[in-house]
Amino acid sequence: MYRSFFLFISLFLILQTQGQEWKKLLKIADNQQDLAKYDVVNLLDSTGVCVSDQGSGSFTIHRIVKIQTPAGALKHRIIKYDYDPLTAFAEFQKVKIYKANGSTKDIDVKTACDYAAPARAIYWGARQIMIEIGRLEPGDVVDYEIAKKGFTYALLASDENEDRFVPPMRGQFYDIVPFWSNDPTLTKIYQVSIPKEKDMQYQFYQGECASSLRFEGNKKVYTFCMYDLRPFEKEPNMVDLFDVAPKLMMSTTPNWEAKSKWFYQVNEDYGSFEPTPEAQKKVDELIKGCKTEMEKISVLTHWVADNMRYSGISMGKGEGYTLHNTKMNFTDRCGVCKDKAALLISMLRMAGFEAYPAMTMAGSRVESIPADHFNHSVAVVKLSNGNYMPLDPTWVPFLRELWSSAEQQQNYLPGIPEGSDLLLTPVSAPENHYFKINAQTSLSPDGTLNGKFIVEAEGQSDGSIRRIFTSGFMNDWKNALEKELLAVSPRARLLSVDYGKDPKNYTAAPIKIEMKFSIPNYAISGKNLLIFKPLVMNNLYNRARSYLRINTTIKERKQGFKDACSRLVLLEETIQLPAGYRMSGENRRDEYNSKVADFAGSLKQENNRLKLNQKLTLKKRVYEAEDWQDFRTAVNLHKSYGTQLIVLEKNQK
Repeated sequence: MYRSFFLFISLFLILQTQGQEWKKLLKIADNQQDLAKYDVVNLLDSTGVCVSDQGSGSFTIHRIVKIQTPAGALKHRIIKYDYDPLTAFAEFQKVKIYKANGSTKDIDVKTACDYAAPARAIYWGARQIMIEIGRLEPGDVVDYEIAKKGFTYALLASDENEDRFVPPMRGQFYDIVPFWSNDPTLTKIYQVSIPKEKDMQYQFYQGECASSLRFEGNKKVYTFCMYDLRPFEKEPNMVDLFDVAPKLMMSTTPNWEAKSKWFYQVNEDYGSFEPTPEAQKKVDELIKGCKTEMEKISVLTHWVADNMRYSGISMGKGEGYTLHNTKMNFTDRCGVCKDKAALLISMLRMAGFEAYPAMTMAGSRVESIPADHFNHSVAVVKLSNGNYMPLDPTWVPFLRELWSSAEQQQNYLPGIPEGSDLLLTPVSAPENHYFKINAQTSLSPDGTLNGKFIVEAEGQSDGSIRRIFTSGFMNDWKNALEKELLAVSPRARLLSVDYGKDPKNYTAAPIKIEMKFSIPNYAISGKNLLIFKPLVMNNLYNRARSYLRINTTIKERKQGFKDACSRLVLLEETIQLPAGYRMSGENRRDEYNSKVADFAGSLKQENNRLKLNQKLTLKKRVYEAEDWQDFRTAVNLHKSYGTQLIVLEKNQK
């Protein structure tokens, strides 16, 4: 009904200059009854960009927001905008309030504050502009504009003031534009004016928009519009919004190979990986005695992962795509992902390997359009068979892996001399991340449960179990393990622990711990009756199994979802029963197999013993929406053995 009218209004807004567009949009908003339930309505969300020959952009950001509730008024009493002074400049151009009573209030933009933005772990000098609007009332309309110059990400700064706005790939422009909002939006517009001689590719993902291209003098003007947007419906454990919500991606870079070659060259020119005598001495010390290339790669990766602290401070020239040099990284032992990757690359080269930097996106997918959707830096090393292997010293401190499988099914782009297309890390087999509990227990007639269990783990599961040893104090180890038993029962007592090999030495072998325990009144006891749950299915080490935090009561999903990692779970328990007791009900056996998740489980009585066996196989980290029913079925079968109470009855004969 409104679509053609919205299109007319939106195109009119692009061309007109009278500044009365808010009244027309307000009238449309007031006529849509379903909008009344929201705190605010974005009448207009518009961004215009003028791109220079050098690739920098001059942005005009225009927002018109209708306040509908006291909560919306409170939320918008202050307007904030983040920018990075290394590569951009931002300021308020206009702030105007159209009051519900018909009056107008202009906010003096000179009252805006410009201050250091809140930060954690990375302190690169990001800033925030803020202006206080003051008290608002439902029905008020806030109309403001922000002017910004530069580009989005903190890359390589220059001493020349204007050059700081030029992207490192001089002459190239890209942008990634989310076309979703947490609030309903009547009209969203993105318009970019670019020199006519520049070729720009673009694609709109996960939706449709109205688009146009026209020529104005020596410029090409691309316009993209969407109308009547509603907040995107989120689901628990959903994949990133960039993977499912509408978005626009554009770039003048021809392909990922061009970006790969540039990324290689910019760091070679900067001298990021030049060796130093001190670092060379450490490399020689670390690889002494290593017999294979994988032994060398492993010892160097783990040394950098464990010995370089993650903390980023602004060190001037050399942030973003350029990696700090070996001297700085080896001396300071402090930096962000790119600095840890840079030191590893330098040390691998000093050990005789070919190694290069790579860019990746932790958390969401990277598309084929070469717009830089990256937030993380890693390394690649060339093996003797000619294949490149990704390494991530940021995500594997005290972890047995060299590439964290919490990053499986993740895109990455190596910066190599010959250039590379966008790559994808493979799925890690579930058996690489096994989690096992084998328990031998005995139940007394008074309900006391005694016994022992062995917990074993590898890969990501090993990291979850071992973390208390690698990051905690030794005198807290036993207390931390006792908490696992206390999660089963507040009466639990940890009698002894066998740590096996040094649990801090994670490279020696997968974790294996044996614990002996006693839990008085574990079972509910009555006359000739005992009721209980198997120990291994009663909250034991639940924190190490991320899939248990996924809500499998949800019957259907529209979007993909993700777990922390692929995983193999093996649970076994043999329970010695008191003489004369038998399990009420039949033995149980379940089996389910699919492409994404398998389950096999059984519970049966053999003479005076109960035997529980479970095998749950979760085969991916990132799942499609159509995988949900198979995943849900397998996990729910697994969980059902923990919700089922075992009833033992004593034979009266």
